[in-house]
Amino acid sequence: MRYRDKLVIVTGAASGIGRATAQRLAAEGAQLVLGDINEAGARSLADSLDTQFTPLVIGFDAGDPASCRTFIATAAEKAGRIDMLCNVAGIMDWGPLPMFSEERWERMMRVNLSSIFYLCQSAMPHLVATKGNIVNISSAAGLVGIAYTTAYCAAKHGVIGLTKSLAIEYASAGVRVNAICPTGVRTPMTTGILPEGVDISLLMRNASKMGDLIEADEVAGAIAYLGSADARTVSGIALPVDGAQTAG
Repeated sequence: MRYRDKLVIVTGAASGIGRATAQRLAAEGAQLVLGDINEAGARSLADSLDTQFTPLVIGFDAGDPASCRTFIATAAEKAGRIDMLCNVAGIMDWGPLPMFSEERWERMMRVNLSSIFYLCQSAMPHLVATKGNIVNISSAAGLVGIAYTTAYCAAKHGVIGLTKSLAIEYASAGVRVNAICPTGVRTPMTTGILPEGVDISLLMRNASKMGDLIEADEVAGAIAYLGSADARTVSGIALPVDGAQTAG
C-alpha cells in the first residue's frame, strides 16, 4: 500500500499503459483522478476498480493546451491536492518520411510533447506543496533513433529533455520528475496495420532483444516504483523497460 493517502492523476487512463497504471496504483491504495479524451472509457475503468475511493473522471483533450490546464485545475479543485502526475496519454503515427504531412507532424508534437509541458506546468505548484512527483511516459524511441518514426521519435526525445530539465529546476523544492522508456507495448496503439513502404528488417534492428512486445502492466510496475517512496532519491532519469533494446 505504497500509495495510501496519495492523490494520483493518470492521463490516458481509458486503455493501454494508462489503464494498467490506474489499476496498479489503485491496488496500492491511491486515490485517483483519471483523464482521457475517451471519457466513457475512463469512466468504465473507474467503475471496475475495487477501491475504497471512487476515482474522479475528467474528460480532456491532450492536444489542446487550454483543455490540459482546465483538467489540472479541475482535478486540484475537486481532489484538494495532487501528489503525483502520471503523463501517459499519447498517440502513435508512423510511416516513411515522404508520407508525413504538416498536420500529422504538428498533431504528434501537440499530443505527445506539448501536452506534457502544459500538464506539468499547471500541476507543479500543487506538487511543490505536497513535495510530489511526476512520471512521464517517453519511449525507447526517446533514447535511440528508430526508422519510420521521425515525428514520434522527436517528440519522445523531447519528453526526456523536458523531464531532465524539470528534475533539476525543482529538485530543491522536493519535486521529483522521471520518465519511463518502454519498448513496444501490447496495446491497441501498437497492434495496428503496418503502413505501406515499411522495411520490416530495418525496423527489427531496433527491436527488443528479448523478443516479443511487453505488457502494459510491466510498465505500470515501473511507474509504481518511480512514484513511490522507494525511489525517494531517484529523479531526472529515463528508465528503459525495453528488453535491452537500447543497451547497445
